[in-house]
Amino acid sequence: MWYSIIMLTQLKHIGLSENEAKAYLAMLELGPSTMLEISARASINRPTAYAQLESLKKKGLVSTQTKGKKQFFIAEDPDQLEILVNQEKKLLSQKQDELGKIMPELKTLFTASGERPQVRYFEGKDGLLKMQEEFLKTKEKIITGIYAVDEVLAVFPEHHETYTPRRLAKKIKTKGIYTSKRGPFLEKEDNEKLLREFKYVPPEKLPISIDITIFDNNVAISTLKGKIGGTIITHPEVAHSFKGIFDFLWKATF
Repeated sequence: MWYSIIMLTQLKHIGLSENEAKAYLAMLELGPSTMLEISARASINRPTAYAQLESLKKKGLVSTQTKGKKQFFIAEDPDQLEILVNQEKKLLSQKQDELGKIMPELKTLFTASGERPQVRYFEGKDGLLKMQEEFLKTKEKIITGIYAVDEVLAVFPEHHETYTPRRLAKKIKTKGIYTSKRGPFLEKEDNEKLLREFKYVPPEKLPISIDITIFDNNVAISTLKGKIGGTIITHPEVAHSFKGIFDFLWKATF
């Protein structure tokens, strides 16, 4: 390679794009040169070379002259790079000054609004699988929730063979209220061995098609019909409130 990788990298560090740096280095070597010559020497296509030269002109690193019908591009003295860096330092200093002036007000607004919930979105079946990975990170080692089991098994027929063994390996308990057209079939399984406790509610009394899962300071809502996806809301008060609702429903469910 005709130019030094170190020089290219350092030019990028001071603010030039890779193609700007290539074009500038090509002009330094070639002297006054045409667009075609610069494009060939820098190994970039002509439209890209033109865009880079226009950008370099705005930065004061390129000048032009016309001889006959040809336009020649000339690299400015590398001292101009130092001027460019000093201009950027000055601009950054101005930004820091401006930020310093409004920072107290910004802090006041942030504090006054209280702690904000963090909301993350997950799309499709792959997104829901990523949400399950989050469930398995629970520090409290217990997951509670309200489940539309038929919809879960429709999306994840392999759920019992894939997710459950991993949950058991981490010794994470689950406690849930569920509905299913199959009736209270989960109670027939060895729930003590499976580290879970469930209560069944008939579909006509609990007509849902989503899952609500609560773990640590998180509430996860999974949409299992139509456009599949989910949301995890992270906020201590939100999670605490949903846990309160779940506990109320648990006690009210016979």
